[in-house]
Amino acid sequence: MRPRKRPKKTRAGAAEPLGSLVTEKPPVGMVCLGVIIGAHGVRGAVKIKSFAMNASDIAAYGPLQSKDGATRFDLTVHGTSRGAVLAEVGGVDRREAAEELRGTHLYVARDSLPKTDDNEFYYADLIGLRVLTADGVTYGSVSGIYDYGAGDVIEIERENDGSIMFPFTTENVPKIDLQAGLLIIDPPAETAAREQNKVD
Repeated sequence: MRPRKRPKKTRAGAAEPLGSLVTEKPPVGMVCLGVIIGAHGVRGAVKIKSFAMNASDIAAYGPLQSKDGATRFDLTVHGTSRGAVLAEVGGVDRREAAEELRGTHLYVARDSLPKTDDNEFYYADLIGLRVLTADGVTYGSVSGIYDYGAGDVIEIERENDGSIMFPFTTENVPKIDLQAGLLIIDPPAETAAREQNKVD
């Protein structure tokens, strides 16, 4: 799993939703690499939505575990199909047992992942960050990063005012300061207009 950078511009066009990338803060020292989304076949294999940039690398960074650390998962990856990683889980040899794992998030130790360079980050690090406008006004907090096929989208939870979503690019999010626990946004014109209409 490589750290990510915001693209300068989101890709044009539309595609079928691929699901969320990151929507919850991981345990301290851990990063979520994927989630089991169902069983595959009758011998206990599973389908996994991988959050790694190269989906098949989900098992490449060491032991995976459940969020509470109580369960360890030894994966053997066999390939991908329709956007999902197909893998065997050690000790799981029946479809019924594989189905019971549906919804399980898979975590890896943060220090086993590649170090980040300047302007690189793991999306899990952004969840919960304070969001400010360019003039320093508090806007809300980051609640999720999504991939809908045409570029990543950031979701910001407004205090007592629902949430907004817009493309996660350097134009719309010009500054991320992990040390300070905040990011600065300059929302696209259409988003700003919708927000102004709410006020009016």
